[in-house]
Amino acid sequence: MEGLLFIKMHGLGNDFVIIDGRRISHDQPLESLIDGEASARIADRHRGIGCDQLILLAAPKNSDAQTFMHIRNADGSESSACGNATRCVAALLMDENGGDEAIIETNAGILIAEGADNGVRVDMGEPGLDWRDIPLAQDEDTLHLPLQAGSVSDPAACSMGNPHATFFVDAIDALDLKTIGPVLEHDPIFPERANIGFAEIKNKNELRLRVWERGAGLTQACGTGACGTVVNGIRRGLLGRTVICHLDGGTLEIEWREADNHVLMSGPVSVAFTGMVAPSLITGKGL
Repeated sequence: MEGLLFIKMHGLGNDFVIIDGRRISHDQPLESLIDGEASARIADRHRGIGCDQLILLAAPKNSDAQTFMHIRNADGSESSACGNATRCVAALLMDENGGDEAIIETNAGILIAEGADNGVRVDMGEPGLDWRDIPLAQDEDTLHLPLQAGSVSDPAACSMGNPHATFFVDAIDALDLKTIGPVLEHDPIFPERANIGFAEIKNKNELRLRVWERGAGLTQACGTGACGTVVNGIRRGLLGRTVICHLDGGTLEIEWREADNHVLMSGPVSVAFTGMVAPSLITGKGL
């Protein structure tokens, strides 16, 4: 088989290898050709191309959308939502069509993005607040989960198309996130694992955030993590409706809009480089 053209993009350092299957002719769908093991090989930063998530674009199932976005974590597992990847793909689609709006279909539903002063803004829809939405293993108060690791405890949880738990802490830098992150991600209370956020609130409209992402580990930025953190902070009365989130890779602006309960995320996106995925990364032969 031949190699596949890809584009490497990032939103605040949260980086993605994007392969556009709409322009590739194969005997099987791209998401079948590149399975979980192949996705992990491509995402490997030492032996592959390297990324937090692999994004596979396909023809949409919904006629209103321009593409269907399949999301694979760095470990090859599937995800239903990724805010920064959505913004990156939206930038590609808007450049492709010469417009100022992009409509993207995901396993979590239809997402609408548009150009913004600081880059690309995406409407992530309504958050899921019920324990079944996240999901949790049993009925729990999603504002106060009975969960603890090391010195952190009492997180709030919600779904932004994927599961998020947020710990509100006094000093992020005092935490050993590489130790407690995977423990919390794999806690039995999360049957599908979870993204774990650690938020240090500066004031009602500003916070610092680090996220241990499900299937990827610590990343430079997590868009849905920022959305989930703001939602959880507002629910606890800690934050206002519009919040500046400072992540390791840069800044996102998050608004939980009162009028329709939708969460809006805006921030910059960038193209890093383009290239070809070697056939050996897809097949696993010849490595």
